[in-house]
Amino acid sequence: MTNTALLLNLIDRYNALAYTHEYIFGFVFCGNVYFTHTEADILPTILSLDKASRGQGMALRFCPTKDIKAALMPNATLLCSKEYFEEQVASSKYNKGEIFEKMVTEWHGKKWHKDTVPFTQDGDLTVGKTAYQVKFEKATFTNEKILAKLERA
Repeated sequence: MTNTALLLNLIDRYNALAYTHEYIFGFVFCGNVYFTHTEADILPTILSLDKASRGQGMALRFCPTKDIKAALMPNATLLCSKEYFEEQVASSKYNKGEIFEKMVTEWHGKKWHKDTVPFTQDGDLTVGKTAYQVKFEKATFTNEKILAKLERA
């Protein structure tokens, strides 16, 4: 299977299991942190394959290039400066993805709390009646081993 075919296969399998097909993606661009709301149809153009750890096959990741970030900018919203974001991460026990999720949740007027709800059961943030998966750059969506396990369940 080619890398493109494998990428599309993993995205299709992920979408078949996902609770929501709405996303909020975050990224650093020109010294600031931005976020944008998207739908699943954009996934093939912004996700990439990477080797998963310890025999778990290939992973589906959001690692946007400069060109992808530039393409997302017309619909992006400024969240904060990169410096402020990094200060928040440094002063917290949470990682970049969790801090991004917290800041976006609070930007939407909601209270954030750390949870471990699987992507098959709910989104990370619900605004109105729309549930979103929230992903910051370098985020892993899933990998081949996880998908195979969920498909057998």
